[in-house]
Amino acid sequence: MLRREICGIRFKNPVIAASGTFGFGREYSDFYDVSALGGICTKGLTLNKREGNDGIRVYETRGGMLNSVGLQNPGIDAFIEKELPHMEKMDMVIIANVGGADIEQYVKAVDKLNDTSVHMIELNISCPNVKSGGMAFGIKCDTAYEVVKEVRAVCRKPLMVKLSPNAENIVAMAASCREAGADALSLINTVKAMAIDVRKRKPVFENTFAGLSGPAVKPLALRMVYEVSRAVDIPVIGLGGIMTAMDAVEFIMAGAAAVQIGTANFMKPDICVDIIEGIREFMYRENIRNLDEIMGAAWV
Repeated sequence: MLRREICGIRFKNPVIAASGTFGFGREYSDFYDVSALGGICTKGLTLNKREGNDGIRVYETRGGMLNSVGLQNPGIDAFIEKELPHMEKMDMVIIANVGGADIEQYVKAVDKLNDTSVHMIELNISCPNVKSGGMAFGIKCDTAYEVVKEVRAVCRKPLMVKLSPNAENIVAMAASCREAGADALSLINTVKAMAIDVRKRKPVFENTFAGLSGPAVKPLALRMVYEVSRAVDIPVIGLGGIMTAMDAVEFIMAGAAAVQIGTANFMKPDICVDIIEGIREFMYRENIRNLDEIMGAAWV
């Protein structure tokens, strides 16, 4: 009933833990058997270890959360040696989220993952391109095309590209990534935002801006998933503010083949189980035998 096949990979259900909100899975194992999930997107990985940003990293806002973590992670080699063996014990799809400061770092990082048990790569193109003045790879279509094309040339696993809502044109961006060789797309990443400390009279975050996630971004994310899934012929994974099973169903009806759950995990650690069961109950009530019956059902 809930099974999905995406890029030739079988998921037991359409619910995937989103990158940056679930660590490497072991962090949530004290709360429930995370093997219940369809998959996990790892914490964002870079070629080398990163300590992340200074100052405040997470800040609650009305209807959501702002984060400026800065891709703190142990690096690809440490992930392969220390984290991946633990993830292999979990019965689910492993998706490695990969970032980089330049194309060479992306390529080297992905190449290191080719001979591992990771099932799929999720390319985070919201990272700032240090060789182009710090503008994110995912803002302009030509820059995104270049990084995806170079990674595709070395990647021997299904390649999913995670799109930024800050792109100049999300549909054109999706088409560029598809043309460059993406097998699937995930969207949206966090929305560029900020908060100000009125007592200190300055921005809350050291880097001024941060990424907004949570319920506040859901209508925006839903619109983008709807537009993109109608424009490309590859699977789209929807995320952005999904808090309930019905939120997830909306994304599937907008055209998503599966969904990722992010900020909600911080509010209720086992929320993904609730969402999985809620989708199942909805299907029983509505006499839906397969999610393909409702995928893209809202298209007009």
